[in-house]
Amino acid sequence: MKPPIVLLVDDEDELRRSTAQSLDLAGFTVEDFPSGERALDFITQGFNGVVISDIRMPGIDGMTLMSRIREIDADIPVILVTGHGDVQLAVRAMREGAYDFVEKPFVTQHLTEMAARAIDRRSLVLENRELRAVAGKRDDIEARLPGRSQMMVDLRYKLRAIAATDADVLIIGDTGTGKEVTARALHDISGRATKPFVAINCAALPETLIESELFGHEAGAFAGALRPRFGKFEHARGGTVLLDEIGSMPADLQVKLLRVIQERVITRLGSNEPIALDVRFIATSKVDLDAEVAAGRFRADLLYRLNVVTLRMPALSSRRDDVPLLFLQLAREAAARYRRDDVEVPPQAIAEVSRRDWPGNVRELRNAADRFVLGLGLQLPDGPAGTNGGGDRLAERVADFEKNAISAALLAHGGSLKPVYEQLGISRKTLYEKMQRYGLDKNRLGASETADD
Repeated sequence: MKPPIVLLVDDEDELRRSTAQSLDLAGFTVEDFPSGERALDFITQGFNGVVISDIRMPGIDGMTLMSRIREIDADIPVILVTGHGDVQLAVRAMREGAYDFVEKPFVTQHLTEMAARAIDRRSLVLENRELRAVAGKRDDIEARLPGRSQMMVDLRYKLRAIAATDADVLIIGDTGTGKEVTARALHDISGRATKPFVAINCAALPETLIESELFGHEAGAFAGALRPRFGKFEHARGGTVLLDEIGSMPADLQVKLLRVIQERVITRLGSNEPIALDVRFIATSKVDLDAEVAAGRFRADLLYRLNVVTLRMPALSSRRDDVPLLFLQLAREAAARYRRDDVEVPPQAIAEVSRRDWPGNVRELRNAADRFVLGLGLQLPDGPAGTNGGGDRLAERVADFEKNAISAALLAHGGSLKPVYEQLGISRKTLYEKMQRYGLDKNRLGASETADD
């Protein structure tokens, strides 16, 4: 593992440079940034270090930066620097997950001691994760992309198989299925994990500044270009570039991107000097790019360059058996994020979420888990529930409900069978018979044989 790093974010150049120098003299490896956007490129679940950020900044402020970091990994320590009179805001930040805060003007030694403690804590978290993996627990990929369905098992296998390669990857899937989560997971288990992960929203690129944003520019390249600037491609050198919703990229830019992917070379605006580019490209799309090619909206040669490996993200409706387990995990994550005690999810609630189609996929299910943890109930949308493939006959509906109820009870009780048959008011023999009838494998549902089963 590489030595820990301090990411320092402050839009005040003089203060940022002096603080970075003090941290460097104290023995820390420091990367400093004038904005939160650039710092986020370094944040992964395996990030080894601490983030120190001013609260009040243009663009992404310190509170928003902390929120984005916690979405990636809630255990990354974030120290916020506050101005005079911001103590109330800092207290709110602590409640929302900040590691600590320091008020300007601060004593440098106080900040370095705080950073050292935060790094020690982060190192302990990473060591514990590694020990759990070695001990045979779920690895990081399964924690991020949970599910026992064969589709998810196959997806995780493919991710591990291609992680050590530099093959470009195309990820196809409906909105909310976890395309970016998969891309980040692939980056974090690859040899590029310690380098930047740069996400580019192809649908939101400003038309007048697209080339500057991606390729960078030299001073004087156009009106307002007062100094040289790295583009996003150059900033990602050694790491991974995520081209999010690649199907939305303008046609003229597709031509230029094709050359970059083919030759791994870029040229800044206003320059004739080629710059070698060592990156891995991952592209995502919610639309079928083959259909876009047929319609003339996407270049066939660009598609062939991008889809060296194609991963397809399954919709929740196609892996219903994963929904109860996934909901429980999302509820635990929500409880940690909102600093709530673990909330007990009753079997009735799990059975209800299992019956739904979830057209918004994991994103929609996460929102439901958040509402549940916040004490707002499930608040499921109106409309017909899913049928898990069942028919319209009463007997089929009853069987479908019974299967969901048993599955939910098994999950809710952590896999112990005795409280399940006691809660459902049936005998142990009846429970076993129904599990066999509905094909409920207790090992797949996390159940375990104990002396009282």
